[in-house]
Amino acid sequence: ATDWPRIAALYDALAQLLPSPVVELNRAVALSMAFGPAEGLALADTLQDEPSLRDYHLLPSVRGDLLAKLGRNEEARAEFERAAALTQNERERTLLQARAQACAIQLSRSS
Repeated sequence: ATDWPRIAALYDALAQLLPSPVVELNRAVALSMAFGPAEGLALADTLQDEPSLRDYHLLPSVRGDLLAKLGRNEEARAEFERAAALTQNERERTLLQARAQACAIQLSRSS
């Protein structure tokens, strides 16, 4: 079993030693795994205006994943589409587009 609370604590320590937006994004993932997607999303949301992450596809990808876990499929779909548009990696783009499509399907089923 993965000790996510411990990993989150280690990211807290790393953020103190070497603060950076990417460390904070990784800390958001660890927090979500340890304490639930709402915790991770709260931190990821604080990074949205960070200039160094403006074109970083992993920020909308993480947000999309957390939003989907919270059942916020319309927002998740938009984030996955944004991430797909930002990535340079074709395999990642295909995966992100598939995640966006899955959110759209969930939306159509709930309508």
